[in-house]
Amino acid sequence: MKKFVDLDHVSLRYGEDGDGTLALQDMSMHVDSGEFVAVVGPSGCGKSTLMKVVTGLWPASEGAVIVNAREVDRPLSFTGMAFQNPTLLPWRTTLDNVMLPLEIVKPHSQKLKRERAMYETKARDLLALVGLKGFEEKFPWQLSGGMQQRASICRALIHEPSLLMLDEPFGALDMFTREELWLALQEIWLARRPTVIFVTHDLREAVFLADRVLVMSARPGRIIANKTVDLPRPRTLSMTYEPYAVGMVQELRDHINDAREAA
Repeated sequence: MKKFVDLDHVSLRYGEDGDGTLALQDMSMHVDSGEFVAVVGPSGCGKSTLMKVVTGLWPASEGAVIVNAREVDRPLSFTGMAFQNPTLLPWRTTLDNVMLPLEIVKPHSQKLKRERAMYETKARDLLALVGLKGFEEKFPWQLSGGMQQRASICRALIHEPSLLMLDEPFGALDMFTREELWLALQEIWLARRPTVIFVTHDLREAVFLADRVLVMSARPGRIIANKTVDLPRPRTLSMTYEPYAVGMVQELRDHINDAREAA
């Protein structure tokens, strides 16, 4: 399987005078095409910075960032992103929020006016896949937090990105809602197989969703552990309570504790 994301000895320092915060240092990692990789680590280790570097939102100070066989030197247009806060536009309906990237990202923006019915059907199908059928014309304030996050993930997927970047997308939700969304995200990923980088503090979440889990050190961040999750798909929530998954969670926790103590 070919590498889709490849970081080669990447460092990033915020600030231009050499005295700014060193967020990443000599970081190397790769993600294969169609792979689901979770990134965990202690607070402030640079997980969100990693997302910015991969997507071209912030240039690396040193090293090479290669995505889809090209060096990243500008923001990527084939990336879908979702964050801890859904950031839906309050004056747009759920359907219109989901369709927003189609107005911006080429070639969809060039075809949207004449093929709107097709795109609208695709958006409705996505919303139905995450349990939001019937809520297409509701505004964000009429949706629960979990429903808003479902819509946010649909928005990240509507333009069929080959790379999906998810930064703590379920962090603000209660556990029952989170588990529902784990299942919904797994279903979407199995159906579409985008390459996913998923940042989370929840180790059980990482083990449930990911093919591999990467553990970052304390700042400046680098990869200190790379663990393959050997669980069959589709996964069930009960699997996370079985000995293998519990042991994997504990092993990841030990790596993070070691990283904290080494800081």
